[in-house]
Amino acid sequence: MASASHRRPLRKRRTALVWTVAVAAVGLLVSLVIALRPGGEPDPVRTAAGTAATRPSASPTTHKPTPAPKPSKASPAPRRTPAAAASATTPPARPSPAATRPSAPRPASGTAPLAGRIKPGTTYTGVATHYDAKDGDGACLYGPSSDLMVAAMNHADYETSKACGAYILVRAASGASVTVRVTNECPLPCAPGQLDLSKEAFAKLAGLSAGRIPITWSLLSPGTSDTVAIRYKTGSSRHWCGIQALGHRNPLARLEVRTGGGWSRLTRTEYNYFLSPDGTGCGGSLRLTDIYGEQLTVDGLAIRPDTVQPTRVQFSRR
Repeated sequence: MASASHRRPLRKRRTALVWTVAVAAVGLLVSLVIALRPGGEPDPVRTAAGTAATRPSASPTTHKPTPAPKPSKASPAPRRTPAAAASATTPPARPSPAATRPSAPRPASGTAPLAGRIKPGTTYTGVATHYDAKDGDGACLYGPSSDLMVAAMNHADYETSKACGAYILVRAASGASVTVRVTNECPLPCAPGQLDLSKEAFAKLAGLSAGRIPITWSLLSPGTSDTVAIRYKTGSSRHWCGIQALGHRNPLARLEVRTGGGWSRLTRTEYNYFLSPDGTGCGGSLRLTDIYGEQLTVDGLAIRPDTVQPTRVQFSRR
């Protein structure tokens, strides 16, 4: 009986030991599972270790700007209206006031190998007087002028009508200025450098009572939308003709007619017509040359005396 009572406690101790070992084994197994899982290091330890490596620098220079968000497919960028597209790709239809304001007259420049006494880029000194220009016609025989801003050139600088049609910028000592076109000749005793202005042009510089004022003047090559025109003189035919050029921007140096052998130069008269005494070239092609050497060819003009026939050509602005 005594031996049986001693075995029961031993069995109990063994059972307790088994449970203790089992619990310890389970605890060890759980620890191994935790340690071997991805990122198995406990969160507090991992956070502490990674803080120094992942904390951004306090310096602002290391920050990259956040990229602009891209438009989502659900909300595409707005489509430009035709008006918006036109305003982005084309200039305004109405020019600015500065673009429409006419430019101030400027003296002509550049070499002019065929110029006579009046040369571009040269300022001439003289006096201005005035006369009654009536309708603006004069020795150049252009006929009535569209305005009365005209002048008669002194005999020396008129130079057998070479000055006809020239645009001149005239300046007074007061600073006032006016642009005139040469349509007439001022005979002797008009001195070299003198301009006899229409009363209307003179009044732009001084009162008519002044009568005579000192001036400077220079050749212009004005802006114009007009083209050159041709007129045959009264009585012109295939046997004799006089030819005149009108509306040329720059002074005219030569007028030639086409012949079988090329071009034949016609003689210029004091009344500003180029004559073909034997009819050579009358009714044929013409070639005009300005004082700068630029040449314009005119074809297909019939002989129509006293008729102004426009062309499609004009000399370049200088």
